[in-house]
Amino acid sequence: MNKHEEKLQIALSKYIKLQYPDVYFTSESSGIRVPIGVASKMKKQRSTHKQLDLIVLEPRHDYHGMVLELKNYDSDIYTKNMEFRKSEHVQEQLQSVNHLNSRGYYAIFACGFDEAKEIVDWYLGTNTKRTPRTLNLNRGMK
Repeated sequence: MNKHEEKLQIALSKYIKLQYPDVYFTSESSGIRVPIGVASKMKKQRSTHKQLDLIVLEPRHDYHGMVLELKNYDSDIYTKNMEFRKSEHVQEQLQSVNHLNSRGYYAIFACGFDEAKEIVDWYLGTNTKRTPRTLNLNRGMK
């Protein structure tokens, strides 16, 4: 995880704590630099599948929970045709998003704080006038 995405993840975590203090959530910590022994233990304790950045442990809108893959606002994960880039990293993340969606979770990429906040607010209920379709959040997803 690069520094910009780390700052985004921290900012969104702070927002959720302040706006939704009763909501349980967790953030992926694989980008944090730790001693090799700790990193080894952490690796043994997680799935071999690509982990996404933020997991909200609250069922809403007929979903079991919400999982976000956070990207910088200026991230170029999309081509000009709004398809996902073919990079291995993005494709692994997309595979995780699609898998979780097929299992009843609301999983999606969020580019920048504003988009992430809008998704969180829709999912957790304060932005009820919009839906993921009107937010145009699933662009490029198949």
